[in-house]
Amino acid sequence: MTALFPATSLADLMNALADLPAADEAARAAAQARQAQLTKPAGSLGQLEDMAVFMAGWQGQDRPRIDRAQALVFAGNHGICAQSVSSFPPEVTVQMVANFSAGGAAINQLARAAGADLSVVSLDLHLPTQDFTRGAAMTEAEVLDAMAKGADAVDPQADIVLLGEMGIGNSTIAAALARAAFGGVATDWVGPGTGIDSSGQARKAAVIEAGMALHAALLDTPLGAFCAFGGREQAAMAGAVLGARAAGIPVMLDGFIGTASVAPLATIPGALDHCLIGHASAEPGHARLLAAMGRRAILDLGMRLGEGSGAAVALMVLRAALEAHNGMATFAEAGVASA
Repeated sequence: MTALFPATSLADLMNALADLPAADEAARAAAQARQAQLTKPAGSLGQLEDMAVFMAGWQGQDRPRIDRAQALVFAGNHGICAQSVSSFPPEVTVQMVANFSAGGAAINQLARAAGADLSVVSLDLHLPTQDFTRGAAMTEAEVLDAMAKGADAVDPQADIVLLGEMGIGNSTIAAALARAAFGGVATDWVGPGTGIDSSGQARKAAVIEAGMALHAALLDTPLGAFCAFGGREQAAMAGAVLGARAAGIPVMLDGFIGTASVAPLATIPGALDHCLIGHASAEPGHARLLAAMGRRAILDLGMRLGEGSGAAVALMVLRAALEAHNGMATFAEAGVASA
């Protein structure tokens, strides 16, 4: 268990977040200086340059490497499915976890291609969270337990951690977390998820607004949104993000659900400085969420699967960024005149 999770209350955890480690600015500056000397026009590799400098800061060295990449998929079930917010039954969560274990899902293939070790963490699949239109989805103790499990799952030897999820109904939870963190109305954040039609999306928006009204007191603090709306897997992803930060490990988030799962942390200054966002999801709320967070995704491929699939594909681009950063010759080494 990381140093963050002896916390016995969300208030204690919030206090602990004031002491999160920061990136190594000297390493960042050294990596930036190296970029200026590589045999290319300054800035010509665009985001690849930015990613190399980002990784240098979190690894504390001007030539960062990814020798060990960890992919974590967290799975949970949701009481809100009783409100018919998904086109698939909750049983599919368990079935897909079995598919992950058998190596048959998209994330299995993409993690292998990206060179990431995949682990699946099931979170009380036999015990769905509560229907948040009737009461709080989780108790404070349940939120802390899920967050601690997420933090514990992080490999302290990893050079980067990729996060994904599985949970029928969790696009509704994601939209609720985004709504709680960044305002607007539920229809700003709701999308098709597993493929529901316009009437289904209207139903999702209605249950979110009902939850917002019911849980106004819980939403006075950022982390209270996890109690209000749940998602054991969303709370676990947030815990993994914090566990990785405590260990100085950068994180690659996935699409809408992955990003929304850390939306409560996004309101805490600097809490997500160690995170990259793998791809811009086709789920409509993601563009709005990225804008609200002032973030840019690495890829935009029209994906909306979840599972950490976009994060795995983005890892391949990140590896390419580091190959260019570390392997290119400088102007002096190549005997090429610089500008």
